[in-house]
Amino acid sequence: MRRIVYIVMMSVLAINLSAQKESADIRTGNKFYKDSKFTEAEIAYRKALLKNKSSFEANYNLGNALFRQKKYNDALEQYNLALATNSKEKTKLAAAFHNAGNSLLVSDKIEESIKAYKTALKNNPSDNETRYNLAYAQAMLKNQKKDKNKDKKDQNKEQNKDQNQQNQPQPQQPKEQPQQAQNQQPKMTKENAQQILDALSQDEKNAQDKAKKIPVRATKKADKDW
Repeated sequence: MRRIVYIVMMSVLAINLSAQKESADIRTGNKFYKDSKFTEAEIAYRKALLKNKSSFEANYNLGNALFRQKKYNDALEQYNLALATNSKEKTKLAAAFHNAGNSLLVSDKIEESIKAYKTALKNNPSDNETRYNLAYAQAMLKNQKKDKNKDKKDQNKEQNKDQNQQNQPQPQQPKEQPQQAQNQQPKMTKENAQQILDALSQDEKNAQDKAKKIPVRATKKADKDW
């Protein structure tokens, strides 16, 4: 954004009209503007408009003073008021459309700024500054659309990924055995239990007899305590 502001600042067209028909307030405003005293210039131009609100010069130069103070919306309003005075001089119209385009561009209204620059060129086809700003704005718009398309593709890609995950088969929950099957487990009788106990006792006696026949080995002492 700083680069954009710098570019348009350097291309603000100040007519600095000095014809005798200008009021003293406009001439005072022009002096302040030339000395970069933009607030004082704004005051002088507003005084001129109090005397003649239909002055192209006062509206246009006030727009420039406001633009230099980064009051871009207010500046655009003044340029439009200057154009509304129905000036027949194409040079003036081209300058007003050029600066209106600058105000729109720094306000991120790129497509509108392109229209303003094109209209300025229709009134003054030889203005290279307007041609440069037009090309710059068109390049910005192209990049903006490219970024939007990229963001849209990334968003669609993410949505498709989520959709694919949703469409994947989900693991089946383990089914519970029917209650009836669980109730069909055979019941242990008293006789069965006694038979199992007798078998365990005999297995334990046999294991003891077998252990007595195995020779005892000496315990090996470890070389280190780990």
